[in-house]
Amino acid sequence: MKPIDLFRRQQACTIQYVLTDIDDTLTHSGRIPACAYHALENLQKIGVQIIPITGRPAGWCDLIARMWPVAGVVGENGAFYFVYDAHHKKMVRRYARTEEERAQDRTTLSRVCTEILQAVPGSAVSADQHYREADLAIDFCEDVSRLSNDDIAKIVEVFQRNGASAKISSIHVNGWFGSYDKLSMTKLLFAERFGLVLDDIKKTVVYAGDSPNDEPMFAYFPHSVGVANVLQFQEILVHTPTWITAAEGGYGFAELANHLQRAISPSQ
Repeated sequence: MKPIDLFRRQQACTIQYVLTDIDDTLTHSGRIPACAYHALENLQKIGVQIIPITGRPAGWCDLIARMWPVAGVVGENGAFYFVYDAHHKKMVRRYARTEEERAQDRTTLSRVCTEILQAVPGSAVSADQHYREADLAIDFCEDVSRLSNDDIAKIVEVFQRNGASAKISSIHVNGWFGSYDKLSMTKLLFAERFGLVLDDIKKTVVYAGDSPNDEPMFAYFPHSVGVANVLQFQEILVHTPTWITAAEGGYGFAELANHLQRAISPSQ
């Protein structure tokens, strides 16, 4: 991982899209600092399209798509994308699995949840679970005392033993049924909403993240960026980001955004 200051202007000035995780990438200690939100607005003003790519639930993503300065949002680790058409006042919702499949998945995940909570004392269902449509989020540090790495691994193991995919974020282990992930749904969004093949334009994209569930994105995008707190996962990451900020969380994201703004629009 190279310091973001070494991201050369000749490359940075070609960036047209910024994709970003939310928790501990846009946030810091659970909140979005003003500088991070201001960074989103500043990037939008210079023509950069911003798309949060998050593990957070559908209920939150509806608000984000409507009210944030973004071009869309991918949620629940790739279960869907939402794009708000302000002109027609319509929310476009695209899911990886059918409504029937999601209903069956929720029934099965309910049984898996019981198994996890019994196997891993101290774990809990995430506070945002009621707003989810496709996955199960198990809290290991957001609203509970932080669990050990062994306990986190045990949560993953229970998900996988039941045939579910499982990814570790900075706060939750998310489990779901289906072959999708953050990257597959991002490719679908670009194809269906922008008419673009992501493979062809990925050098014009920056992806910012902080944790193991961002690995597919770190591996795929040449210009992937980790905020400084990604270092806590360095030993378990197979694919690390190309660049790293000096600051953590939302402050690191603002650092990245400022670097891009200076390259793309020096007069701003």
